Amino acid sequence: MADLRKIIIDGKEIEVDPAMTLIQACEEVGIEIPRFCYHERLSIAGNCRMCLVEVVGGPPKPAASCAMQVKDLRPGPEGAPPEVRTNSPMVKKAREGVMEFLLINHPLDCPICDQGGECDLQDQAMAYGVDFSRYREPKRASDDLDLGPLVETHMTRCISCTRCVRFTTEVAGITQMGQTGRGEDAEITAYLGETLDSNMQGNIIDLCPVGALVSKPYAFTARPWELTKTESIDVMDALGSNIRVDTKGREVMRFLPRNHDGVNEEWISDKTRFVWDGLRRQRLDKPYVRENGKLRPASWGEALAKAAEAMKGKKVAGLVGDLAPVEAAYALRELIEGQGGSVECRTDGAKLPARNRSAYVGTATIEDIDSARHVMIVGSNPAVEAPVLNARIRKAWINGANVGLVGEAVDLTYDYTHVGTDAAALAGTLDLEFGKVLEEPSIVIVGQGALQGANGEAVLSNAMELVNRTKSGLLILHTAAGRVGAMDVGAVTEGGIEAALDGAEVIYNLGADEIEIKDGAFVIYQGSHGDRGAHRADVILPGATYTEEAGLFVNTEGRPQLALRANFPPGQAKENWAILRALSAELGATLPFDSLAQLRQKLVKAVPHLAKVDQVPENQWQPLALQDAVSEVLRNPIRDFYLSNPIARASALMAELSANAKSRREQPIAAE
Repeated sequence: MADLRKIIIDGKEIEVDPAMTLIQACEEVGIEIPRFCYHERLSIAGNCRMCLVEVVGGPPKPAASCAMQVKDLRPGPEGAPPEVRTNSPMVKKAREGVMEFLLINHPLDCPICDQGGECDLQDQAMAYGVDFSRYREPKRASDDLDLGPLVETHMTRCISCTRCVRFTTEVAGITQMGQTGRGEDAEITAYLGETLDSNMQGNIIDLCPVGALVSKPYAFTARPWELTKTESIDVMDALGSNIRVDTKGREVMRFLPRNHDGVNEEWISDKTRFVWDGLRRQRLDKPYVRENGKLRPASWGEALAKAAEAMKGKKVAGLVGDLAPVEAAYALRELIEGQGGSVECRTDGAKLPARNRSAYVGTATIEDIDSARHVMIVGSNPAVEAPVLNARIRKAWINGANVGLVGEAVDLTYDYTHVGTDAAALAGTLDLEFGKVLEEPSIVIVGQGALQGANGEAVLSNAMELVNRTKSGLLILHTAAGRVGAMDVGAVTEGGIEAALDGAEVIYNLGADEIEIKDGAFVIYQGSHGDRGAHRADVILPGATYTEEAGLFVNTEGRPQLALRANFPPGQAKENWAILRALSAELGATLPFDSLAQLRQKLVKAVPHLAKVDQVPENQWQPLALQDAVSEVLRNPIRDFYLSNPIARASALMAELSANAKSRREQPIAAE
């Protein structure tokens, strides 16, 4: 670490890293500096001038604290530490002047603006501005942009902070946004009027400090002070992004990101942010039983009795879906194994070795990507499977990391070396340059595309051999939020999904909608949406979604996180663990818990690391024996980012985005 430098801020002497900017040094002391363009995760623009401070003994004008480093300050007389003032008359006058200029062309839209109540411009005008305006001329107006179905624009409100331009260029890796013109004619615009093509574009809504960019689906539906805010975890991918669920009454109105440096920083993908309309549509709100080939509504008593009657004395198989919390997976395993059946969570056929955590989770954390100098991606398209993780790999690439890819060639928003498409290419990397890296930190990311199919275990053994030889970290990138937790509680069958379903007369399907169940078996479906699983069911037990019950989810790096209940399930739907507990009583094999707290005590006793919420347990390295991999192309598992689970498939907005993405991919045909 560099030598610390002494600096005096508002009469307080502190020691800071000389590479820090003045705005960061002020934050160290707990002094808030107003800002519009500065954002700690984006490059410095220095163009809003709101963060002006006075440098004592410096030039007779204020300095922009976001663009000046501590090492640029000259010492005071007789070698005294340099002094900075953040509340002197000069600073106050400068801030008032800047605010007056910002408001010159800003429309008085606050009563009808969606940003009202959580607007930086409002807050800072109140705190640092003046209560009058000397401007009497006509205001400037700008045309609104069409950025697509997610972001609504009101460009007359724009204060040209360029946060959206910097985010889309630096983090999302697209080049459609920029600024044209000078002076009064300067405006943020999209290249040739294009719409944004990124899975991360919704983040510019949070970044915009005024109401120029707001959420199109959420527009004019609620005010921030009407909403109940609940901190929770996202399940749209296996990253476990930290989110805030805002509800109004029983309805989820929007999802916002929460900052978590170890997982999602402060970004979320568009599917995470906008899937909330899928929570309202096609919901299962009452139990159903199939009679004469048709489903009819039934009471809970009747549905549970029918399910219990079907299960008694039969060969039962349990399937754990992609969105099931750990508690439900554990309760299902206890129930089914108590009936002599088997349970399986690897419904996509991934060859994840049971009871070897270093092989189904890995040894690296998501944060390790930041410091990696070499990243090897195997059988995955992180831009679709986990867009926020992909942005992190892009950040490592910007900082000089080399990226290699084995699998389908796709657009990852950064340059990479395409090593090959099949498992044989991975075996070849053992002798490549990447294989000779020993000193520099490197990471191997293995996606589910590499592990599906007959070749899966061989590919994983080759990847683990590569990790061994290069002293790298291993990260298994899952596509299902509930998968790692279900693996942790042992919801697996030797021989995988085929062995579990082999000869099963009754299949208990806990929200597994990505699998076709063959005819012949009696199917009990417990889930939240009328999706594929419900169509095939003989008994339907309506369950809660991830916003409607408290549950543990273990993310792709093995970090247990807590999702909290934000609203209640519709109609007669119940929490997932409670349905399984009620069914066990009906079967005469009552599970040994009556509340979620008791269930969690049993769970933690069985799997102790689940008690360490928000910590990544260290996994003991157990490499698989090296196997020869057949040269089979590693196909990426997610074909449509927007329609990958039942909640997303119920969302009208996700269907629109999927159609847009499809039409974008189809090349226009010239008229003959």
